[in-house]
Amino acid sequence: MNKAVLITGAQSGTGYGIAELFAKNGYDVFITSRRGEDARKAAENLSGKYGVFSKGYECNIRNEQQIVDIFNDIDATGRFVETVILNAANMGFDPKDPAAGQDFWTVSAEDFGEVFETNLVWNFMIIRQAALRMREKGKGSVVFISSNTAYRAIPNRAAYSASKGGINALAKALAVDLGQYGIRCNVVLPGTIKTERWVKMGSKQIVNGQLTPIGDISDFEDVANACWFFGTDMSKNITGAELLVDGGMSCQLYPQILNELKRQSQK
Repeated sequence: MNKAVLITGAQSGTGYGIAELFAKNGYDVFITSRRGEDARKAAENLSGKYGVFSKGYECNIRNEQQIVDIFNDIDATGRFVETVILNAANMGFDPKDPAAGQDFWTVSAEDFGEVFETNLVWNFMIIRQAALRMREKGKGSVVFISSNTAYRAIPNRAAYSASKGGINALAKALAVDLGQYGIRCNVVLPGTIKTERWVKMGSKQIVNGQLTPIGDISDFEDVANACWFFGTDMSKNITGAELLVDGGMSCQLYPQILNELKRQSQK
């Protein structure tokens, strides 16, 4: 039986990049998205390109029965999801202007709370269904995609940063609760990623390679490689751990470009 992975929000972008890496290495791949048709198309692409079994599902917050149905359907294929990667997230943006985030003074309590509902409660429901199967097999890996903003806040993203901090804490708690069943829980913390949205922001981009010690930000492959490490037996004795993938952004007191800007301002 082939190993199988389930990746949330994998119809495009970072999630699809993660799915590709696992498919290249022979994993059967299950994909979820809020847009079911997009998930199914992405799964068809993976299956056609890499010759693995792949299936896409629509998956929405506030619908635990839908998650139960997804895992029951996976069971019916005779496959065991050994690895779950929780990539989908509510980014806590103003839908009209992603660069604006959520304004503290005007964001509704419902919009603020939905970030937590998506990033924590929804992930919990998915993990529980996966862990029920992993417990029977005595093995499994849960990989959360968090963010370096859990430790380094940015303006107007309070809900997002706080929810990602909650993910880090949840992963540690579940590492303790589920370790006895052979289930590992770890966290990948990307910085800014070269997503389509980031490219479209153009001059409104908040972070780019000028601000990181390594001179670049992450691409999809960087995040996928970290997920591969945590999601496979390469990390078989690691649980409750965090791996930063942010070009060194989090290790510095301030970006070196500030020195150059200061020198220019003093001329």
